[in-house]
Amino acid sequence: MKSIYSDDYISIILALRQIRISKNITQNDLAAVLGVRQSFISKIENRERRLDVVEFLSWIDALGITVNDVLPSKYRNEV
Repeated sequence: MKSIYSDDYISIILALRQIRISKNITQNDLAAVLGVRQSFISKIENRERRLDVVEFLSWIDALGITVNDVLPSKYRNEV
């Protein structure tokens, strides 16, 4: 069975999770900032639910990072 998630999408989600963990932010903490349940965060990180672009932008804002911090290098806007 083929996954509905591309390698690039998986890379982004793994980067978001790793950054969250490196900043010592729990799923509960992130959920509170985003105004969602902890299970929402878990489902995204475990790829049980897809993150849409508006949710993605809220997520990176809540983590205090930029899009380039999580995008695969081929998509980064390097200056």
